Amino acid sequence: MNSLIDRRLNGRNKSAANRERFLRRYKEQIRKAVGDMIRDRSIEDMEQGGEVKLPVRDISEPHFRVDQGGDREIVLPGNKEFAKGDQLERPQGGGEGDGSEPGEGESADQFTFSLSRAEFLSLFFDDLELPHLARTQLGDVSETKWQRAGYTTTGSPSQLSVGRTLKASLSRRVALGLNARGGLEQAQARLEEAMARGAPQEELAALRAEVEQWAGRVARVPFLDDLDLRYSHRVRVVVPVASAVMFCLMDVSGSMDETKKDLAKRFFTLLYMFLSRKYEHVDVVFIRHTDNAEEVDEHTFFYDTKSGGTIVLSALELMNQIMLDRYPPTDWNIYAAQASDGDSFGADAGKSARYLAENLLPATRYFAYIEVPDSSEARKSSLWAEYEQQARPNFAMRRIHERSEIFPVFHELFRKEVNQS
Repeated sequence: MNSLIDRRLNGRNKSAANRERFLRRYKEQIRKAVGDMIRDRSIEDMEQGGEVKLPVRDISEPHFRVDQGGDREIVLPGNKEFAKGDQLERPQGGGEGDGSEPGEGESADQFTFSLSRAEFLSLFFDDLELPHLARTQLGDVSETKWQRAGYTTTGSPSQLSVGRTLKASLSRRVALGLNARGGLEQAQARLEEAMARGAPQEELAALRAEVEQWAGRVARVPFLDDLDLRYSHRVRVVVPVASAVMFCLMDVSGSMDETKKDLAKRFFTLLYMFLSRKYEHVDVVFIRHTDNAEEVDEHTFFYDTKSGGTIVLSALELMNQIMLDRYPPTDWNIYAAQASDGDSFGADAGKSARYLAENLLPATRYFAYIEVPDSSEARKSSLWAEYEQQARPNFAMRRIHERSEIFPVFHELFRKEVNQS
C-alpha cells in the first residue's frame, strides 16, 4: 500500500499551496497595491519584492457560524443605562478599523502580505504585452518549449498530480469494492433477519463469519496503488521565434532638468524590466541625444550626467541607421519609445515629425512618444503639435508630469489587446 508525502519546499510555518491560492484569489487587489507601491520607489529598487497592504474589507469572505438564532432579548449584567425594550441609535461618525481619532474620519484595517521578487514582477507585468507582435523570422531560428500533454502513469515525483492520483484511486476503489460492498450489505441483512427471528447459534455464527469475510474483502482494497499514480506529462515542441528590438530614445538636453530626467528614466526602467521579464528574444538599443545622438550602454543611459543642446532629428536619424544596418524590418519587430520635454530648436520639430512619418512609422510595429512637461497646465510643445499631425494606429502620445502618472501611462501603452487575429 502506498502513501502520499508532500515534499514541496515550504518555509517554516508556511504553505506553498495556500500562498498560491491567496495570490490567485486576490490577484486584482494585489496588482493594484503593487501599482501603488511602485510609484515611490527609487530606480535601483524598482524590481525588488516587498510588502503590500490590502484593506481587510477587500479580502473578507462569507462564512458560516453557529448561533442560537431566533429573536432574543438580552440585558447584560452591570447595565445601568438601558432597560428591556429600549431601542439603541446607530453610533455617529467614525469608521472601520483603527488609525483615526474616535468619532472622526474613516479608515480601514490593513492586511500586510510579503511578495518575493518573482511574484512582484509577475503581478506587475501580467496583463502587459508588446502590441502587434508577429513571428516574422521563420527560417533557421527556432526554439523549443515545454507544453502540457495530459497525464502519464510514470514520471518524476516532482511532477506528481495529487488531484488526478486521488481521482484514479477513488475510481479503482469504487470499481473493485462494488461487489464486496454489495455482498457485505446482503450478509448483514441476512444476519439481522436471523437475529430477529431467533435463529439458532450455529446459523448466527455462520452468518457472522460470512459478514467478516465480506468486510475483509472490502478492507483489502488498498487506498492507493501504483496503478493510481498520475504524473503531469510535458513534451518539447518547436515554435518559431518572434524577434523584436526596442529603441529607447531619451532627451538629455539642458532643458531636461533632473526632475524630468528622473521621470523619463523611471519610465524606461519599467520598460526595460518589462522586456527582460516577459520576452527572451528582445534586443534593447539605448539612444540618448543632445544636439547630437549616440548609442550607449544601459549604465550610461541611466546614470550618465551628460547634457547640452537639443536636436531631436539626430536621434531619429541614428535609430533609422541602426535599424537598416542591424535590424531589417522584414526579419524584426521594431518598437520605439521616445521621451522628451518637447523643447526643440527652430525647424527641428517639423523636420523630426516628417522624418518620423516617412522613415520610422512605416517600419515600426509601435512607436510611443512620452512628453515630460514642466507642469500639467503647461501648453503643448512644438514637437507635440507636429507629432500630433502624424496620427497613425501604431503611434501613441502621452504626457507625464509626476511619478503617480508613470504606471497608468505605461499600463495604457502596453496593455494586452483584447481581440487578436
